Amino acid sequence: MKSDIEIAQETALASIREIAEKLRVPEDALLPYGKWKAKLDLKHPAMQEALKKEAGKLILVTAINPTPAGEGKTTTSIGLADSLQALGKKTCLALREPSLGPVFGLKGGAAGGGYAQVLPMEDINLHFTGDFHAIGAANNLLCAMTDNSLKQGNPLGLDPRKIRIRRCVDMNDRALRDIVIGLGGISNGIPREEGFDITVATEVMAIFCLAKDLTDLKERLGRIIVGYTTKETGGRPVTASDLHAEGAMTALLRDALMPNLVQTIEHTPAFIHGGPFANIAHGCNSVIATKTAMALADYTVTEAGFGADLGAEKFLDIKCRLANLRPNACVLVATVRALKYNGGVPKDQLNTEDLDALFKGIANLEKHIENLTKVYGLPVVVAINSFPTDTEAEYTLIRKRCEELGVKAVVSEVFAKGSKGGEALAKEVLSLIDKNSAGSRAFAYELEDSIENKLNTIAKRIYGAKKAELSVAAKKQAAELTELGYGNLPVCVAKTQYSLSDDPKLLGAPRDFVLNVREVKISAGAGFIVALTGEIMTMPGLPKKPAAESIDVDGEGRITGLF
Repeated sequence: MKSDIEIAQETALASIREIAEKLRVPEDALLPYGKWKAKLDLKHPAMQEALKKEAGKLILVTAINPTPAGEGKTTTSIGLADSLQALGKKTCLALREPSLGPVFGLKGGAAGGGYAQVLPMEDINLHFTGDFHAIGAANNLLCAMTDNSLKQGNPLGLDPRKIRIRRCVDMNDRALRDIVIGLGGISNGIPREEGFDITVATEVMAIFCLAKDLTDLKERLGRIIVGYTTKETGGRPVTASDLHAEGAMTALLRDALMPNLVQTIEHTPAFIHGGPFANIAHGCNSVIATKTAMALADYTVTEAGFGADLGAEKFLDIKCRLANLRPNACVLVATVRALKYNGGVPKDQLNTEDLDALFKGIANLEKHIENLTKVYGLPVVVAINSFPTDTEAEYTLIRKRCEELGVKAVVSEVFAKGSKGGEALAKEVLSLIDKNSAGSRAFAYELEDSIENKLNTIAKRIYGAKKAELSVAAKKQAAELTELGYGNLPVCVAKTQYSLSDDPKLLGAPRDFVLNVREVKISAGAGFIVALTGEIMTMPGLPKKPAAESIDVDGEGRITGLF
């Protein structure tokens, strides 16, 4: 079979105006970035009117815990949207933008694969419309203004040891995790320990994805806590608004906040906007893009990152809670490969049939089904994303177990066949929506619970843990944040994507383990508490053989090696 990039480059794209017409978006509401992509001006009168209409149905696509290569959740999302369109349904996608970290690292991009891709694939996986650059610039402007305030007499009384804002770059660069800045003399500022996060893990990215409009964006940016004053001056939080930074940051993000419109291989409209990781952030595309898609289409397909224990939990407990969204159906993506991996099969042996390991690994699927149906009350269909090495006996085993659990499992072949390979899945999704037309709204915990109780609830109900154990430092941080008035915010858990636990080697469906919380911090602008567990890092590193080594450009400007 041809590579993803070969399939993408051979596809005849429709003009972005034609794609907009499918959603009844007038041409003068588009700000084109070339022929194939555009931003949407939501202040256009036609868009303002459309956003007042009753929203369409919302379909969440999530997954079991994956192998390190990922298992095709985005591909399934795109293929499902194409299949719904092929069945005559007015459909739109709402997906995250890819980070350059995975593109040049190990996992790959986030534009789908095979015959279920969003296009232009190269643009989307690389610089796209520059949104991530704007987010990084806004974050780093705030960092620069913080250090400048220190240098210029420190009028706000910042304690250099308690500065919390970190610089960022959208690249896997482990050498930047912990550094010292301000060296070289007094003219270079105040020396202090510092570090970089990957752009997708920043609070600015989270704010960008949760803001409802430009005014809300600026208010949220102003609430970012950059650090704290010294004990002698009360140890109070210092915010971006104290530095008068929120206006300039908003100016940098003004155009980026408009959602990006592109298309699939089969010309289904797609909004791709925002891109936080679900293992170290809340893992969902922007509220603006999701609500715009729901206003313009009858069916919106959206995706939450990594496994359902990460992306779906945060989608439901954070995004849906804050944005008042009610998903109508959920697609839980699983692969034979990932289930065998969760059953203990090494990565280099996943292509061989192993029913015993598959049966053992299905426990991971069962836990996610239990969470989605019993905790969140969502109707679920399992999409078995097919691989050429799968066997019918393996499919039969998965179908039988899902049937025993009261859900249907459908083989999806959208990678190889496009919309034709997802027709059965699309019909099952429509059937689920018919039974849940009002949508579901349930949460794993109550906001009034203490920070520690919320963490314990997530650990027990969603992960299957015995308890969440906070370090001495984390307990102190939780107490301080509660005293400052942040105790009633939702919690965003940062942990490994490979396990329901905080240990990437603890596969399947572990029980009665302890979730180790080493740090608790506030994202006041985003509106949630972040809990760092295990050894999770907010700046990934490149693998031994990064994908960047295989990417090239010929003399005609044609990119190769990009998946």
